[in-house]
Amino acid sequence: MNPWSDKATQFLTVLLKIVIVSGAFFVIYHKLSADPQLSWTSFREALQKIAHPGMIFVLFALTFSNRFLEILKWQNLGSTLRPLSLWESTKQVLAALTAGLFTPNGIGEYAGKAFYFPKKEAGQVVFLNLICNGIQMVLTVVFGTIGLFILGYSEWAWGVIALATAMGLLFYFTQKITLKGYSFHFLYTKIQALPKLVHQKNNLLALGRYLIFSHQYYFLFRAFEVHLPYATLMGAIAAVYFMASSLPSFQFLDFAVKGSVALFFFGKLGVDDWTVVFISTLMWLMNVVVPVLLGSYFILIFKPQWASTSASD
Repeated sequence: MNPWSDKATQFLTVLLKIVIVSGAFFVIYHKLSADPQLSWTSFREALQKIAHPGMIFVLFALTFSNRFLEILKWQNLGSTLRPLSLWESTKQVLAALTAGLFTPNGIGEYAGKAFYFPKKEAGQVVFLNLICNGIQMVLTVVFGTIGLFILGYSEWAWGVIALATAMGLLFYFTQKITLKGYSFHFLYTKIQALPKLVHQKNNLLALGRYLIFSHQYYFLFRAFEVHLPYATLMGAIAAVYFMASSLPSFQFLDFAVKGSVALFFFGKLGVDDWTVVFISTLMWLMNVVVPVLLGSYFILIFKPQWASTSASD
């Protein structure tokens, strides 16, 4: 390999690391310092409401479990390509989350994980990531639709069911149509080729992660003295998560998107806007900011598989 080309690759890799990590820190700082809805004095007062040791333990356990189950999901799927340790899966998931911070709906996560594998396996890594995220989206739609029914938005719920049915029929009748060598049938065949045990474990972990994430919301609302019935509160949380996930957005704007959708649904239930804003802030801090800060470290120590593969060719 040309030594100058190798040096250029190393320089661009270092530059990309600096850009990603610097950008991540800037986005977090800007969001927390520039949002007119956030007052740090009020925020500290709000935190005192959940400063009970029991509540802190529950929230910490749920936050850790939420990301840990995602790490287990990727270890389960990534191990179909090569043996993947828990530590390797942790590095890949957190680094990919950081890399996906600036891309629409976290698309950058796909590339972030692919760089940890040889270039020839990039397509398979993207496919496995689709499986990993796809089941999470399916659960979001199912529970979100149930949530819409619970809240009385029956027309919206039936609209979702009609759309899902139409997409299923479209998939069925067009599965054999080929575009550049690919088709829905080809995708279905690849999905079916994965071991059943891998699918079962992925589905179970995805369900666990959904329940954990939604109950993070639930316990925060309880801590802020929102005393809605369990079914109503969980229905609203499911509807918020579904509607927010359906909108095109960037990871660093996830805070604003989920917050605005939450204001709509919980406002209809009589929950104070200030409470909704601060709960959305805490959810963003726990589930995005903390993992991104950890992922920034893995970005900085990252050694791309592609570069090492090319060098050995």
